[in-house]
Amino acid sequence: MKIDKNTVVSLSFELKDTDGNVLDSSAKPVNYLVGGYDNIFPKVEQALMGKNKGDSVSVDLQPEDAFGDYDEELLQIEPADVFPADALKVGVQFEGEDPTGDIILYTVTDIADGRVVLDGNHPAAGERLIFSGKIMGVRLASKEELTIEHAQRYRH
Repeated sequence: MKIDKNTVVSLSFELKDTDGNVLDSSAKPVNYLVGGYDNIFPKVEQALMGKNKGDSVSVDLQPEDAFGDYDEELLQIEPADVFPADALKVGVQFEGEDPTGDIILYTVTDIADGRVVLDGNHPAAGERLIFSGKIMGVRLASKEELTIEHAQRYRH
């Protein structure tokens, strides 16, 4: 069966930066619903279309194809005393709002002089990435998967 809209793909993958550092990978194949449901980078989904079980893909992702360009407006400096002291350290993440009011995940990148630097960008924002994957299986999506717009881990 070929990959097409409303199929579920079982995929093992690696996502690397241009220095070869692995940013994400699948220890076990992951399932995702094909068809523009925002379950995978659109350029990767496009490369997978028409492929079969056993095929491999490699996709060069420019920032706009992956996590976007780095946005300086998503960098904030806040007083340290507004955060729980026992949970405040570099690398901790907090939910907040971006300038448009959308909920965003901010990462603490620095703490100094009573101030906390928060970065709302994805850690790979502004980077070119390489996605490589192997198709482990392809099947038709169930009615339930189409309703919820994502693949289930196991098919009943």
